Amino acid sequence: MSHISKIELEVKDLGILGQACAVLGLQLIKDRKTFRWYGKEADCDHCIKVPGADYEIGVIRNRHCYELSCDFYDRNLEKVIGPKGGLLKQAYAVARTRIEARKKGYSVFEQKTDEGIRLHVRIS
Repeated sequence: MSHISKIELEVKDLGILGQACAVLGLQLIKDRKTFRWYGKEADCDHCIKVPGADYEIGVIRNRHCYELSCDFYDRNLEKVIGPKGGLLKQAYAVARTRIEARKKGYSVFEQKTDEGIRLHVRIS
């Protein structure tokens, strides 16, 4: 059954979301006011285009952050961003951690594993 689902991710920085999208080969389209799902369009503030998928991800402003909404009925979307958006959530967390660590002068090393990404932050 087709319906819009919320991806459990609190996005506070569109720049970081754009970096996470780029890592996965997605395109963040700023100021696009609708996103596609099951033959329809829904309102949003920005949109994420997913190569190979007919549906898109809506980026919707909600008070002090953005929420992501999409229709997982398009299986190609789930292949790219992972079940429940897990790969996109991980890419966002890695990008955010990398930026925050470097602001504090820490070095960051990323290692890809079979399960995902292991991020090493060196404090000294």
